[in-house]
Amino acid sequence: MNWGNKLIAVFLCFGASMGFLVYRCMQVQVNLVSNEYYKDELAYQQVIDGKIMAGRLSSAVTLMADSEHLIIQLPSEMKSKSIKGDILFYCPSKSANDKKSVLQTDQSGRQVLPATFLSRGKYQVKINWKSDNISYYSEQPLNVLQ
Repeated sequence: MNWGNKLIAVFLCFGASMGFLVYRCMQVQVNLVSNEYYKDELAYQQVIDGKIMAGRLSSAVTLMADSEHLIIQLPSEMKSKSIKGDILFYCPSKSANDKKSVLQTDQSGRQVLPATFLSRGKYQVKINWKSDNISYYSEQPLNVLQ
């Protein structure tokens, strides 16, 4: 085999490997943080204000998970108050695992969800609620090991 044939073989191997890499890259699913990223970015000042207001409360939102329940406990100032809000369980590794729920606390400011509500993985729990016309926002990590 002379040097010309070797050069052609190298180019063919390079082309085949590039084609294989392009094929593999096209098979990888890429998830964005949000499908409405621009709209969410414009409203981010509300998140900043909500974090400031939540920081002024006596304690932070508490998340507890066991094999049967996921418990969300709001600070003591939220007891016996009318609360409207939502909870986003954001899974950075797989957008199909993202879940959204309405915040419906009892008189003690507590909400209990079944453990089967979430799949196994790491989540960012984003809680956005309003009480007495004041908006609050809390974001905490959660590991589900079930």
